[in-house]
Amino acid sequence: MKPSLLPVLPALLVLSLTGRAETPPAPLELLSLDAWTDTGDWAKAGEIHGSTQEKKWKSIAPGEAVLYNGTEGKTTNMVSKGMHGDAELEVEFMIPKASNSGIYLMGRYEIQILDSYGKADNVLSFADCGAVYERWDDSKPEGSKGYEGTAPATNASTAPGTWQSYQIQFRAPRFDAGGKKTENARFLRVVHNGVVIHEDVEVTGATREGSQGPEVPLASLKVQGDHGPVAFRKFILRHTTFK
Repeated sequence: MKPSLLPVLPALLVLSLTGRAETPPAPLELLSLDAWTDTGDWAKAGEIHGSTQEKKWKSIAPGEAVLYNGTEGKTTNMVSKGMHGDAELEVEFMIPKASNSGIYLMGRYEIQILDSYGKADNVLSFADCGAVYERWDDSKPEGSKGYEGTAPATNASTAPGTWQSYQIQFRAPRFDAGGKKTENARFLRVVHNGVVIHEDVEVTGATREGSQGPEVPLASLKVQGDHGPVAFRKFILRHTTFK
């Protein structure tokens, strides 16, 4: 038998829907303003410090190392130019005291950012730092419009004004050939400051303030910009495929 003339394929090659091998898309490097649309007052800084006592920045130095949502922390939600499905996300973020933001995978499914420092584990909710935020339905009776949502397993938050990290493994919803959803989106694993806070959390649809309308296999990332000051010094999304 003659040896194959086909070259050995690199380990990073993946199969496309046509069965052909293709390299996966390059990671989305999201610290650049050029990676986003609707940037509003979002800006770059060399260094930034959040107040430990008030919902504001303590100091901002010029430079390009940090992405932040303006001096007041009340600006537009950024939407990434690049789109994603299954993804691994690495983020380093910082907020001052009492501040609030969120990262929406596929623009729809939110991991909350909040100053939850010092809060006891037994009172954590869908609104605390690291939570998968609740869904919302205005057609439901008062008191039950908000539903689902998953609190973090433990409070891994550090003090306001300190840098924190997320490592997120996200599995996009699945669809059949006719476009009908066959499986819900899932947060397979979320690590907050080195602590596992979620494993295999199912999300049946868009969380509150996430993009509405039919779910899709690919969509842009979104970051909340109008609930208070937030800064990022690492923001990388790697495309992958989860079973």
